[in-house]
Amino acid sequence: MKKFLMKHPLLRTLIELRGNPRACVYTEPMWGLSMNLCLPYASVYMLALGMNDVQVGIVSSVYMFSQMIFAFISGAIIDKLGRRKSTAIFDFLAWSLPCLIWASSQGFWFFVVAALLNGTMKITTVSWDCLLVEDAPKDKITHIYSWVIIAGNLSALFAPISSVLVAKLTLAPAIRILYINAFVIMTAKILILYKFSTETGTGKIRREASRNKSWGEMLSGYKSALQKIITSRGTIFAIIISILVEIVTMIGTTFWQIIASRRIGIPDTLLPVFPMIRSIMAIILFFTVISKIRQSRLKWPLYGGFISSLIGCVLLILITDTDFLGYVILFVSLIFEALGGAVLNTLRESLVAIHVDPSERSVIMALLQTTVMLVSVPFGYIAGLLSDISKILPFVLSIVLLLLGILATALFYRRSCVNYVSES
Repeated sequence: MKKFLMKHPLLRTLIELRGNPRACVYTEPMWGLSMNLCLPYASVYMLALGMNDVQVGIVSSVYMFSQMIFAFISGAIIDKLGRRKSTAIFDFLAWSLPCLIWASSQGFWFFVVAALLNGTMKITTVSWDCLLVEDAPKDKITHIYSWVIIAGNLSALFAPISSVLVAKLTLAPAIRILYINAFVIMTAKILILYKFSTETGTGKIRREASRNKSWGEMLSGYKSALQKIITSRGTIFAIIISILVEIVTMIGTTFWQIIASRRIGIPDTLLPVFPMIRSIMAIILFFTVISKIRQSRLKWPLYGGFISSLIGCVLLILITDTDFLGYVILFVSLIFEALGGAVLNTLRESLVAIHVDPSERSVIMALLQTTVMLVSVPFGYIAGLLSDISKILPFVLSIVLLLLGILATALFYRRSCVNYVSES
């Protein structure tokens, strides 16, 4: 049995993980037991509390604006506090506290406050990422990110809990309970990760170097990091891909439930079933397709991810009813969406991790995240306006963005014969 497990590259990576990568990956399934039980209902929960599509879009944009601000200052904060401590403090502010606000929410302004706090997650996006990869074997980065996304998709196993609660208690009371559950489990996750992780080697160096520096001096250090970004084609390409994937993911996360519930007519009690199917398919695809992706050759996987996501969007907007054919098309749409999303989210992280200068990872990633958020902020509001006109229009916007991703990939690789590493 052990011999069989060691043969599969993904399973071998999981077994061989040690130190911080192990602590980060092994605690990640707790995300599925907490936040991912709530997310399938997040948008319709807002609607159930009297909000409209535009207000949902505004909350999404506030969230992205908050992310942009905290992404910018994240590099300085993380170098000052260290990767490990930053992750613990800001995970609590970004997830545990907002869960209590969501659980007791009475309307629009509650969600705005929660979105502002939730935006601090961009600090932990950088600090947790540094904690994950700075001491990790560089040739295993793509597989490590695959396991992170697989862990998130394990929430599929618990999705029926949401359905049962909604069926028994109705939507709003059930989601309030799920948010309280998320508060408890996310807080436990934060404490467990803190206990079993250590500060990274690079983190210790950066923390010592910044010990006697003022915040102004810390932020002024962004200039050299910006120069490194500008002079690296690989990093610029990684930023472009991250922006496009971020916006498409945001639109899908926010407006999939709305088109499924309000246009297609899927009952609220069944809404978690479809993300469950998508997650299960994504896990299967990781072990059968994505594990075969070579870290040195990402051109065709990128094409495949964009095209697969595009097909998923096209099929979704063609569905108008919950008859047999409608469910068949929806199922096929989920297959393409699962493949596209799994590939693109894995590769966007891998591209960043591979191209970023390790000596200034926190600062460069802070600027990268800021750029991604700065461009992405208006799209929550834009998608909300589009959804108010027609539920299909946010996904038409996604199709346009996915086509831009294909174009960006073609332009980046047009002079590359083998791989992107030589292009950086």
